[in-house]
Amino acid sequence: MIDIIDELQWRGLIAQTTDLDALRKALADGPITLYCGFDPTAGSLHVGHLTQALTLARFQQAGHRPIALVGGGTGLIGDPKPNAERQMNSVETVKGWVGNLAGQLSAFLHFAPEGEQAGPTDAILANNGDWLGRSTRSSCSVTWASTSASTRCWPGRR
Repeated sequence: MIDIIDELQWRGLIAQTTDLDALRKALADGPITLYCGFDPTAGSLHVGHLTQALTLARFQQAGHRPIALVGGGTGLIGDPKPNAERQMNSVETVKGWVGNLAGQLSAFLHFAPEGEQAGPTDAILANNGDWLGRSTRSSCSVTWASTSASTRCWPGRR
């Protein structure tokens, strides 16, 4: 297995840790599972996603299992804006964006082929839209960071 910590440090990708020795031990003891989130607030990955996608790929190449968490639920509320309210996105639009990002992430990560059992280091694609819809109600209140208060709900969620 590649010493992933040395690799990431060499690349300047580790700014701080809480316990580097414990992390090294966990990595050495066997494969770990880790995730990184990608919010679909546009129809494509962009350069800002590159470091995260490549870091997940490096962990996978070092024998670990990455989870690419695509935020199909959180993508509904759009990107924060410093001087304006977030723009709500339609469920149909976000579903399309999630599909685009999933396809693009497959250029960086190895996923098990459709219908096959995943191996121990095959990447997992998770979509928080699959579970956020079950845990929110149509009477919800969402407060966005860029506005002091807003009482809109996610469309189509119960």
